[in-house]
Amino acid sequence: MGRFTVPAATRIVGAAAATALVLGTSACGSSGDSEGAASFTYWSMWRAEEPQALVLKSAIADFSTTTGIKVEVTWAGRDVSKKIGPAIAANQAPDLWDQANDAIFGAVASAGQARDLSAVLQMTVPGENVPVSQVLPTKYFDMLTKDPAGSNHYVIPYEVATTGLYYNAADPDLAAAMPQTPRDWAGLLKVCDALKAKSKPCFASEGEDPWTNGLYFDYLLNAGGVDVSRLAADRTGATWDDPAVLDAAAKVEQIVRGGYLIDGYDATKYPAQETNWAGGKAAFYMNGSWVTSEVAQQIPAGWTFGSLLPPGAKSPDATLFGFSVPKRAKHAGEAEKFIAFFLQKKHLSGISTGALNLTPREDIPAPAELADAQKALSSATVRLPYDGVAGNWPPKVLNQNFLDLWHGKTGAARFVAKCKADQVAYWQTQG
Repeated sequence: MGRFTVPAATRIVGAAAATALVLGTSACGSSGDSEGAASFTYWSMWRAEEPQALVLKSAIADFSTTTGIKVEVTWAGRDVSKKIGPAIAANQAPDLWDQANDAIFGAVASAGQARDLSAVLQMTVPGENVPVSQVLPTKYFDMLTKDPAGSNHYVIPYEVATTGLYYNAADPDLAAAMPQTPRDWAGLLKVCDALKAKSKPCFASEGEDPWTNGLYFDYLLNAGGVDVSRLAADRTGATWDDPAVLDAAAKVEQIVRGGYLIDGYDATKYPAQETNWAGGKAAFYMNGSWVTSEVAQQIPAGWTFGSLLPPGAKSPDATLFGFSVPKRAKHAGEAEKFIAFFLQKKHLSGISTGALNLTPREDIPAPAELADAQKALSSATVRLPYDGVAGNWPPKVLNQNFLDLWHGKTGAARFVAKCKADQVAYWQTQG
């Protein structure tokens, strides 16, 4: 199963009951068994049968054989982030766990309960004679929100997801309409016009999903130099008056008014339009890098995945999936050794070859389906989706207003004015 991003968590099958796998003879939570062997505990976001879990199992077995350190693993599923806080409070937390960067920040790092893993970056990757910091680009840490102690090293990533416009590069209609990647917004709309002339919709859209559809606005704001986190944090709402904000909204309105969206998009829910896109009924689909695995069993023979960012976007977004160590972990040293061990190319490559996802190591080729996504992530900077804005602001200010724009119920100017007013009202309730 390739789907994993936190914003799309409601589209993942609910986590199965946690099951434990003990590799070696470890004593639960102890520093060693009766013979004194070292051990640590690990709760994973993956279910035991998922591809990522299979990659981790192989590495854990090798780690235990190589180091003598035994690992007690609980394949907890996506609910692990809901369990970690209470476990820390009860002093029953594992020594290591994994999840997406925003889940880790929300569950532990924001409360100062995550260990600063800067020391891991100085550790040598076993067998490669280079420090961890040399194989993990700094940009992935630079984009993260800092914890109360000022650290952005509360997660060490082993998998990366990004979003963009995904398409079938082997689609003859699209190939004729887009002989080269559009260099600007007008160029993208020119492609859409060429497709429209052939009665082919440019964009598929799950019309009731404000997160994936809102990515158009997010990337267009980025293209205009607008940071969403600063926009959202302005208690006066004045940042909404930036001409670049209205320009981004106007470009979204062009998509809607231009008739470039697949018919019925505003009256269907996931996965209806994703299925239509996989069947060739629309050219582009704004989504995450998980989508290639999601539609793998639906696409016809000959399909070739490609992806691009909305023209003008300065930085791709990135979501990290990685390891975190609770601040009071009893066996943090052993856990940190495993983190460095798993980042070996021979083990981490399995995330690409087996789980068919992207890794943060740029020397590990992406699966063919995600070659364009990896190329986008090779940019000098990356950013969090929506520049990290989460919590109550999106549902209180952005989501419904954006859907009204996306469904053609309002125009760009009205959308901006309504968001500004709702933001002022929102901050008045926040004290």
